Amino acid sequence: MEEKNKIEQVLSQYNLDITDEEVREAVKTIIAEKVPLNDTHEVKKFLMGSVELTTLKTTDSETSVMAFTEKVNQFDEQYPDLPHVATICVYPKFAKTVSETLEVEGVEVACVSGSFPSSQSLIEVKTVETSLAVKDGATEIDIVMNVGAFLEGDYDTVVDEIQQQKEACGEQAMKVILETGCLKTAKNIKIASLLSMYGGADYIKTSTGKLEPAATPEAAYVMCQAIKEYYDKTGIQIGFKPAGGLNSVMDALIYYTIVKEVLGEKWLTNKWFRMGTSRLANLLLSEVVGEEVKFF
Repeated sequence: MEEKNKIEQVLSQYNLDITDEEVREAVKTIIAEKVPLNDTHEVKKFLMGSVELTTLKTTDSETSVMAFTEKVNQFDEQYPDLPHVATICVYPKFAKTVSETLEVEGVEVACVSGSFPSSQSLIEVKTVETSLAVKDGATEIDIVMNVGAFLEGDYDTVVDEIQQQKEACGEQAMKVILETGCLKTAKNIKIASLLSMYGGADYIKTSTGKLEPAATPEAAYVMCQAIKEYYDKTGIQIGFKPAGGLNSVMDALIYYTIVKEVLGEKWLTNKWFRMGTSRLANLLLSEVVGEEVKFF
């Protein structure tokens, strides 16, 4: 009860009086008026360095993940003047494979953990999986918020599970995936963002990419608003990661623009702004070099 009251007090400090319609209109204006200004070579080049190159397939194996990682090593040699990807994101069982194969400094080893993508497991299992991933070389951990508990209004369980998994991460950064497509409303997305940050998230992330709808500009706008308000109140900077459904360079430009307009230049680094995707890497590279390239 005491924890519940504490969470209610935290939420009461923020503006939760938002509607889906006002969010849609704000995003529509940003896309129409601001995105064209960011459709430049330099922005596309920057976005390449924000990509979290991801493989989360049932068919992944040590051999395929090693080859996947080698591509990042080769990219650094073949395109020395371009920014390398921000991270390689894999399942926990491949953390050691990536960390031992990766030769490029500054590329993080990210693992989805905590019974990704459903988060439907015992908290003890989630924390052990996270601890093992970190032990094997993961430098960042992506977990999924307990969506079922959230939708039932059980916010203390949501926060408690995030806190326990953050503890299991030790000093490594943790991203909390909200699975915004399941949350339905802007208000729910705002509350989930705030609970995740309060629980210890270093980043908040839209989606697993395993359910539809995945990332949307509207969800991104609300999440960035929450990050800004949280930063203004606490001084703690939280990163943002759209993931799932990023299919075009224009998608990337839209998310970049939302971050720029809502959060400002301080978030426009490959530490604080990430994009979870694989298909986008080749599309951005093709735009930057001026011809179709299928490198990754």
